[in-house]
Amino acid sequence: MMIDKILIRFADILLSLLGLVVLFIPMLVIGLFIWLEDRGPIFFRQARVGQNSKIFKIYKFRSMRIEPQTYQGTVTTLTREEMLAARARFKTTRDNDPRITRMGKLLRASHLDEMPQLLNVLQGNMSLVGVRPDTPVQEVDYSPEYWQRRHQLRPGITGLAQLKSDTATLDKRTELELLWLDRPSFVIYIKTLTLTFLKVLKRTGN
Repeated sequence: MMIDKILIRFADILLSLLGLVVLFIPMLVIGLFIWLEDRGPIFFRQARVGQNSKIFKIYKFRSMRIEPQTYQGTVTTLTREEMLAARARFKTTRDNDPRITRMGKLLRASHLDEMPQLLNVLQGNMSLVGVRPDTPVQEVDYSPEYWQRRHQLRPGITGLAQLKSDTATLDKRTELELLWLDRPSFVIYIKTLTLTFLKVLKRTGN
């Protein structure tokens, strides 16, 4: 178990650093196109919950129109009633969301909007593989026990749940997440990265 954690962190550092170097020029080009579309910010930053429930800022290429008043999912209240009210105000992205820009549609379809998260991996806030990080307000979507459990490890850019097409329900997604949370092995790590790479290539080719 310990050797797996060491190997995973070593691979995270090596691969994220390599990815940032190799993808530096493409990321500059993507950033330019994002800015040219509406002269808005290139990056989207949002509070997410990481390992041991530590809050960090996740980085993505901005793929949606700028809405200054949009609630970002942060939590400053403690009661469950207030949390539920805040969750109701929090908007997650849906299919054909009118807030998505033209450039954003391309980035989301190919998952290229996730590229800046390599910085999160290098910083140690995320791993290349893991459960997807939620916003603080999404805590009410889970049982207290599972919320704590899913934050024992670093959240990831990709994971087993993201590779399956039938994870619309929370129960199905949880089942796949537990496969990683219960046994975060280096073998599963490499397999997940390989399958993710092939999936991205397939989508990009289409």
